[in-house]
Amino acid sequence: MADITLPSGNTIPNLGLGTWYMGEGRSGRQQEVDALRFGIEYGARLIDTAEMYGEGEAERITGDAMQGLRDHVYLVSKFYPHNAGYRQVIQACERSLQRLQTDHIDLYLLHWRGSVPFNETLEALYQLQKDGKILEYGVSNLDVDDMEEFDQYDIKGLCATDQVLYNLARREADFALKPFLDQRNISMMAYCPLDQGGLLKDRLLNQIAQAHQATPAQIALAWLLQRPGVIAIPKSSHQDRVKENLDAANIQLSASEITLLDEAYPVPQSARQARIHVR
Repeated sequence: MADITLPSGNTIPNLGLGTWYMGEGRSGRQQEVDALRFGIEYGARLIDTAEMYGEGEAERITGDAMQGLRDHVYLVSKFYPHNAGYRQVIQACERSLQRLQTDHIDLYLLHWRGSVPFNETLEALYQLQKDGKILEYGVSNLDVDDMEEFDQYDIKGLCATDQVLYNLARREADFALKPFLDQRNISMMAYCPLDQGGLLKDRLLNQIAQAHQATPAQIALAWLLQRPGVIAIPKSSHQDRVKENLDAANIQLSASEITLLDEAYPVPQSARQARIHVR
């Protein structure tokens, strides 16, 4: 695992654990806590969650998993667009802190764009920074047009990341969004890095995996981890899969392998094709 330097000068790990869909059923709760706990103990240094996931339950699961290990985790959470007003952001953050059982969130993101003006949301994020409740701020699911507008209102110019759908099969962000982020040293956090399993039967990925004595999932993650400025947050509730995902950090793809993957999964060539997906 490597670190990425943010506009603030602070760093963020380029591989972590996702929690999307966690907390949606009581029967699997302990398994989800155990999987996250195992991941932290195995070396994961980042967990991504959100108040939306399980309507706060994923944050509670994350808080339970971090007990005694909070200092080892770079913690990311997100707030709903309907909580993006000044007072609402402050209150949403307080609720998340309680669920997460911590006194600060390392990176706090607007989950997607709603009707609240960016300048009002940013004022709240700046205040939370001043109060020590969050260390960094950023966004999620913003396409390049929205990012350009957000950037205009961000008087600090310290947006840390844009979290978007991004994987080998979904490279819409490469058309215009990632070049914009790269120019401003803003990281890109990739959710659904395995295309929700859709990549795992790919023949080329399997061939490359065999050459590395790895799995197709590990090759898909290794491709992401060798992309400058990209953070991958695969999710799993199974400890063996968590280990597999984290071990992808040990795989180094050759230039020729990356070329083959890029040719098999090209970047969209029009703005219409490159509209990013929002979730």
